[in-house]
Amino acid sequence: MGQVRYKQVVDALATDIRAGRLRPGTRLPTHRALAQRHGLALATASRVYAELEAIGLVVGETGRGTFVRDASCPRGLGADLATPAPGSADLSFNSPGVPGQADLLRDALRRLAASGDLESLLHYHPYGGRPHERAIVARHLATRQLWVTGEQVLIVNGAQHGMAVAALGLLSPGDVVAVDALTYPGFRVLAERMRLDLAPVPVGPGGTDLDALQRLCQARPVRAIYTMPTLHNPLGCVMDAGARKRLVALARAHDLLVLEDAPYAYLAADAPPPVAALAPERTVYLSSLSKNVATGLRFGFVAAAPALIAPIERAVRATSWNTAGVITAIACGWIEDGTVARLEAEKRTDAARRQAIASEALAGLPLVRHPHSYFAWLPLGDDQRADRVAGALAQRGVAVSTAEGFATTAHVPHALRLALGSIPCEDLPRALAAVKAVVESDSS
Repeated sequence: MGQVRYKQVVDALATDIRAGRLRPGTRLPTHRALAQRHGLALATASRVYAELEAIGLVVGETGRGTFVRDASCPRGLGADLATPAPGSADLSFNSPGVPGQADLLRDALRRLAASGDLESLLHYHPYGGRPHERAIVARHLATRQLWVTGEQVLIVNGAQHGMAVAALGLLSPGDVVAVDALTYPGFRVLAERMRLDLAPVPVGPGGTDLDALQRLCQARPVRAIYTMPTLHNPLGCVMDAGARKRLVALARAHDLLVLEDAPYAYLAADAPPPVAALAPERTVYLSSLSKNVATGLRFGFVAAAPALIAPIERAVRATSWNTAGVITAIACGWIEDGTVARLEAEKRTDAARRQAIASEALAGLPLVRHPHSYFAWLPLGDDQRADRVAGALAQRGVAVSTAEGFATTAHVPHALRLALGSIPCEDLPRALAAVKAVVESDSS
């Protein structure tokens, strides 16, 4: 009978939420009040809310209560590549491009078709790439102030694949991994699948709170840290040289593996050398040509010390065998002929232009961003709810990401990440004006 009664309460609340009788953002009764109202045990009332949260109808917030979720806004909209409605302005995902990239691909394919090496591209390649291609990537990394040999490089199918094989090769289920309280959603999803124990560390304008990291390492057996010291996603911060040296000192003192993710590093032209240059013996450097060339070019690379490379290379074999020869040939050709360097310069200019548009369109709102990045973080007021704001924007044809996909803490801040790089520049002011209008009306 208790089971039937519990299900009836779940169904009744779900019906009221779906019918709009309980509006998005409505604060629901406390667990104790719900139990008293329906004659349930307190544990059963908690189970009611847990089931409603599991099906995406409510959200519980530590210290605040349980609220009706805006059902028109998918969880973390954009962080999991939710497909925006046709014709909408997509501020949820970055796919930065510049004019003429399709022509570059046509030219590259013509050159490839005329090359004498075409037959070899149809065969298996070494797991980490052919030696001359790994050497090309190593020379490219020198532009990031990272000097490695080709033997220290593995070519992979994008930075996400690089992250996965690094974790598979060097970490084990249950390992404690320090991670920023707001971080790249792709690592969070990977950690969940690998059953890694993520330990959140506060992150501020200067990057990871290193005092908090030190306390964590003293209290728990931390195995690794996942970090984005050069142009953090989603906050856009760049860790200064002194903080990088202290991070390296902490890593050495507590024997931490460092996973340094740098897909947007090319945008911060004046950044200090990467952590991998300071602690090469324990750092795995991850990047790709997705953000600086094209997201559809699934070409990434891992750089690490020889002792770390071997287990990662075995993970490449276990997951994909090798990167497609055609993709590798195109990517390496673009690195060698200067195309990548030219596109990076153009995109730095493009990103700065888009940030200037955001400054004007969102004037008066508390934006957190790097002046040359392709995204901005927008914290909301204490009385505002990110799912409600995102849902209202979706109705206006603007897709944004909430903080849910980026948060590694139990408490998810109410904030939006605005990706500025996927829609034409001429459409950006109108989309951002809609963001400002909805945010300001929601707070009134």
